[in-house]
Amino acid sequence: MALNRIPFTQYLMNKGLVTQDQIDQARKVQEQTKQPNLGKIFMDLGFVGEREVLEAQAQEAGLTFVDLDNTPISRDAVNMVPERIIKLHNVVPFKKEGTILWVAMRNPNDVQAIDDIRLASMCMVRTAVAVPGAIEDAIGRTFSAEAAQAAAPAKAAGAAVAAGGGTNIRAILAQAQATRDADIAAGPKQAQSDEDMADQAPIIKLANAVIQQAINDRASDIHVEPQEKGVRIRYRVDGVLMEAMSLPVNLMPPLISRLKIMAEMNIAEKRVPQDGRIEVRTGGKEYDLRVSTIPCPYGEKVVMRILDKQNAMIGLGKLGFTEENQAYIEELISQPNGMFLCTGPTGSGKTTTQYSVLNLLNSVERNIITVEDPIEYQLSGIAQVQVNKKAGLTFGTALRAFLRQDPDIIMVGEMRDLETAEIAIEASLTGHLVLSTLHTNDAPSAAIRMIDMGVEPYLISATVIGILAQRLGRQIDRTHREPYEVKAIDLRRFGFQVTDPDENVTLYRGVPHDDNRMTGYRGRTGFHELLRMNAEVAELIVRRASLNDLKEAARANGMRELREDGLEKVLAGITDPQEVMRVVFTAGY
Repeated sequence: MALNRIPFTQYLMNKGLVTQDQIDQARKVQEQTKQPNLGKIFMDLGFVGEREVLEAQAQEAGLTFVDLDNTPISRDAVNMVPERIIKLHNVVPFKKEGTILWVAMRNPNDVQAIDDIRLASMCMVRTAVAVPGAIEDAIGRTFSAEAAQAAAPAKAAGAAVAAGGGTNIRAILAQAQATRDADIAAGPKQAQSDEDMADQAPIIKLANAVIQQAINDRASDIHVEPQEKGVRIRYRVDGVLMEAMSLPVNLMPPLISRLKIMAEMNIAEKRVPQDGRIEVRTGGKEYDLRVSTIPCPYGEKVVMRILDKQNAMIGLGKLGFTEENQAYIEELISQPNGMFLCTGPTGSGKTTTQYSVLNLLNSVERNIITVEDPIEYQLSGIAQVQVNKKAGLTFGTALRAFLRQDPDIIMVGEMRDLETAEIAIEASLTGHLVLSTLHTNDAPSAAIRMIDMGVEPYLISATVIGILAQRLGRQIDRTHREPYEVKAIDLRRFGFQVTDPDENVTLYRGVPHDDNRMTGYRGRTGFHELLRMNAEVAELIVRRASLNDLKEAARANGMRELREDGLEKVLAGITDPQEVMRVVFTAGY
């Protein structure tokens, strides 16, 4: 299974995964950051995934790479090594050839692991590189076989559950169902309450498995939805909801009670909405789950927003900005005072962008204070204040206090009313850089929205230095994609300049695969529209000009609309026209 040595970047180019321009860009970043691992830079820039990097690095080193998601694991090979050693070293014996045992591992040079396997198996050990997550999943699948067989009697329940990841959710569901059935069979006198059931191991495992599966699937939200004949669980992956599993209706009360216990909610109160929080640590990473419940006809609906704490450290370079827009933003936020706004609907990544800006600005020389509702991520070195309306701590009262705290930079989580806007403007006029967000469809509309709130136009023109509108759209799975041709005239609505009506343009689309949950997409990127304030735009705002006039002036000053930014990413093979249409275009656009 030995492979010829192929240079890392050449291998990726041969596979059509990166271009020479992307390689040059990665090497430039490497020179600036001194990061020795070029593969990590490729992943950070979003060019390729971990699997592609490890496979390319293995080729360069002359090592074998194994795709455990598509490689059968021999039971004979697994039986040669005790389960304890396999889990200790996070390895998977997957093939036995006479006296040679092939083992998948992250680090093929782990001498201690190889020695332990050799002594335990009495075989010659040959190693293959594999993705760590795939190794964990394979271990989970391998050692859950017996439990999966035990789940066979619960066919009706198990058949409705989506298998996947390393979470043995079928067996867990079967165990929970069996416990619930036994409790019901005991009769009303001996039956336990939903709260008692929520503390039993099977229900605890089921709740944990639902969360773990969502994290494995890269979901941003979990929806637990009681219905008349069951419980539907959906995950939002890459911005789109998809059904993950369906549970029997009699598991609904204890499962929801368990989730409320984990979120430290009042499990006895089922008539009013509640909010809570769950902290989860898995795979060496920490996650915050923001939990919300609302009463519905068949029970309480639970929605959990999954926040990866490491995402708070994401840089502007990973958010899909063009080099031009990123340079403009870095220039704007380097100014000592003024207001920089992010706009877009809920879930468009506004807060992530603002956190990325704060991370860029965060230094010992600057006093940075934020007021948020809620605080989504804890940022080291920054004073973050949580709004508490019951205690009288609103955006307005917090901002007034901030002005006495000697701040350099202030972030307002959302500009919701005239009071907040006026204090934020006052802060920017008195020598502070202010970051905030608004809910508008595009960048020019933000100025009109502030005027509608009651802010005087001359204050807007005097303080706002830039407005960024953004959306999040799904990326094509770069590992599984194919080219196709469209008529250039079909791209005119995106702003494509057509010179020849018969011209064809080559685009890319994702190919459905298990790696991308049969959607053809994997991950998301940003579509952006950046308005920079200049004399002409400022004058139009003061005159209360129409939205169309503001757009024309902004375009004349270099603003590219959301659809044009989307077009550039379509032509670059990052996404497809359908995704740009889905997230950017609105009625009358």
